[in-house]
Order: sequence, then C-alpha cells, then structure tokens
Amino acid sequence: MPSPEELCYTPAHQIAELVKNKKISPVEVIETFIRRIEEINPKINAYCTVAGDYALEKARQAEEAVMSGGPVGALHGVPVSIKDVTLTKGIRTTFGSKLYKDYVPDVDSAVVERLKAAGAIILGKTNTPEFAAGGSTYNDLFGATCTPWNLDYNSGGSSGGSAAAIAAGLCPIAGGNDLGGSLRIPASFCGVVGLRPSPGRVPAYPNELNWDTMSLEGPMARSVSDVALMLDVINGMDKRSPVAQLTKEESFFGSTVISREHSFKIAWSDNLNLTPVDEEVLSIARGSIDLFKAMGCSVREDNPDFSGLQETAAVLRGVRYAALYQDELDNPEFISVVNPNIIGNARQGLALSGGSIARAEKHRSDLWDKMLEFFTKYDLLVTPTVPVKPFLADTAFPTEINGRAMDSYIDWIMLTYAFSVTGLPAISIPCGWTKEGFPVGLQIAGKPGSEREVLIAAALCEKANPWQDRKPSFS
Repeated sequence: MPSPEELCYTPAHQIAELVKNKKISPVEVIETFIRRIEEINPKINAYCTVAGDYALEKARQAEEAVMSGGPVGALHGVPVSIKDVTLTKGIRTTFGSKLYKDYVPDVDSAVVERLKAAGAIILGKTNTPEFAAGGSTYNDLFGATCTPWNLDYNSGGSSGGSAAAIAAGLCPIAGGNDLGGSLRIPASFCGVVGLRPSPGRVPAYPNELNWDTMSLEGPMARSVSDVALMLDVINGMDKRSPVAQLTKEESFFGSTVISREHSFKIAWSDNLNLTPVDEEVLSIARGSIDLFKAMGCSVREDNPDFSGLQETAAVLRGVRYAALYQDELDNPEFISVVNPNIIGNARQGLALSGGSIARAEKHRSDLWDKMLEFFTKYDLLVTPTVPVKPFLADTAFPTEINGRAMDSYIDWIMLTYAFSVTGLPAISIPCGWTKEGFPVGLQIAGKPGSEREVLIAAALCEKANPWQDRKPSFS
C-alpha cells in the first residue's frame, strides 16, 4: 500500500483499483487527502471550501459498498475537487464573488451528477476568479491562488484552484471549465493536464446560456490517462442540454494505453500569428518537434489563417457577458462589488451594433471552414499553450510580451482562445521547465470531435517525456 505522501500523488485510476481490490479503504484515502489539504492549502489557497465531513461520510458509504460486494463505479472512492463556479448540492458555491459568499445550491451540475454516479467523492470547491472571468486566479472573497512551483506566482485561470490542487497533491482529478483557455492556461502554469473537449462532448446543466458553445466543462489531472478516465465518466449526451450532441464513447482511457506507434501528421505553429511568445517558453515548447519526429510523426511548420480572431473573440465575449449580466448593470450592489472587467465586458457587449455581432458570427463560421480545410492536410495542430511564464500572484495579466503591449486582459490568451472560437478539442500537457523551475505547457489541438487522437498524441508525449515524478517542494 502506498505511503500517505505516495497516495497523494497516486493516479486516480490506480486509487480506484486499490479501492476495488480492497487494498485500501476509501476512508483512508479521504483522511489522507484531508490531512494533506490542512497542511498545504494555506500555502497555495487552492481550495476555498473544504467539505471534510461530507467527504468522510461519503467515504464510509463507499467502503460499505465495497465490503458488501456491491457495484462500484470507475472512480469509486476517488477524491475529486470541483471548481467554485460548478453547482454542488449541499456544498457552498460562491462563483468567487462576495455576492454569493453563503450560497449553497440545492442541485448538482450534470458533471457532478456523473462523477458521483461513478463513485467519486467531492473533497471541496477550488478557487476561481470572480465568475470565472480571467486568466489569473484571484478574487476579493478568497484572494489569489499560487502555482505550487513558486508561491509568489499565480496559478493561472480561471480553473487555477483545480490545477494547483492537483499539482500539490491535494486531489488526483478535478473539474473545471474553459471559455478562452481556463482549463489549459492553469494546466500550463501548474504543470498538469487540462483538456478542453469539443462542444457537445460534455453536457453543462443547469446553464444560464443553454445554447452556449464557448464555455465548456472538462477534466484536469496529473496524467493524460486520468484525464481520459474522467472524460469517460462525464462525456455523453444529456437531453437537458441542447448542445450535448455527441453520444458517449468508450473508452478514452483505453486509448491512452499506448501499445503501438501512431504516425500523426502534425502542424507546428510558434504563435498562430496571433501573439508574441516569451523566448524561453518558445524554446522549450519547440523541443517537442523533435520528440514527435522521434515517435514517427511527421511535423511541418504551418499556420491556419486566424486573421481577425482577436476582434471576433472580443465581440463574442462581450455578447456573452451582456447576456449574463445586463440586468445587473443598474444594481448598485453589483456595480460596487463585482470585478470591473466583468462590468466592462457586459457594457462593451451592450454597446455593440447588430452589424458588429453579425460580422463576428460570420467570421466565426469562416474560421470553422478554414480549420476544416487546414485539417485535410494534418491530424493535429501543436503550439505552446501560453505565451508567457507564470506572473506574480497579485498580477491580473501580463501587460507586455517581448516588448509588445497587451491592450486588454484577454490579448495574451489568444493561443488558447483560437480553439475555443473554432470549437476544436485541445489539451495542455507539460513539456519542460524554465531555468527558474516553472512548468511550460504544450497545446495539442485536433479535428472536430477528435478527443481520442488528441489524447493518444498527449499520451505518446507523456510516455516519451514523463513528468509525473517531479513534485513541488513546500519546505
């Protein structure tokens, strides 16, 4: 049986096997992680709500099911953390806002329902920027979340609490969501794996914008196989979500067990012609070109035509925020409490002309057609995940990259936003470390609905360049 330290870094699929085979009790698992959270969380601020009593009660129930020979799910007894914008019945959900500091939902989100049905045990809620708006995790209610690799620096956002918790051994898997990169950016800053699935792969319900295809739920973990296992659990149609169109697939986890070579045709892009990239980050990420070639893949440097992407992303973001918050803009409490970036986005959206919105929708459609054409030549498109190293914890976003000014708080995340706008599955995996010891993420994107191929390519990289044995130090 693993020691407590080893258990906190044991993959979710191995914990599930240990529980299933009665090698370890779910109660022992949860007790170990709770002790770890008590020790480490004050240093990184990954969890904003710890549901210790709830988790222990669920662990006792899980143990009874195992001992009685009852059915067990794919994640039976496995701890999981849930981002604090995802509804959890009976567990506080604040959305990172003082407006909801005491809110306790009476329903679970669809993703949480599926995790519970598979036997996963919720440890608590992880920190997020207010209403998940932004690429750094900070809010006025709980403060900043740090990357475990340097406690002076931010974990990225908006699923920064989830990524930091995984990297620090406070949970093996976690839920998050992704609008412009919110699963992939913190995965890069914290040295873990985050997958943004295709629209329709993972249902989002309840959802204030039921037809939304931009903000999507997805899995995070320390390993590609655990991300695939979690995707197995949460993917599939749900009639309550009108955009959940893709039927359940079995098994993404099985596809990550690499038993043969895969000769993918890969396009490599330094920057998608969208943003400057820090020189050290780019140098480390480009090392993956040789890695792919050594694995038998063909690699060619090429760029899709993403011209106009930044303007379209800003318009679509503004429309989304206007839809969500326009009725609050005359509410003095909302205006006085909520992050000004959210208010600014909503007002920008309301000020847009019908023509601007129409052009953005048409351009998004044109980008989709261009990506379909681009992927007739390639299986995968690979880039750095984030163009910068982690920045200081109290910084909202980098104001310049390589001397070029970033005019807004989303300019620097265009490498990830590009695949959000075009609706393509994309994963971030660790690919190396800077001289200061920061992780660098590699982003692998695929054709529409090609999560399997994206996961296989990520697993190949993981096998060729393993990173799981590297752990942060808190001494």
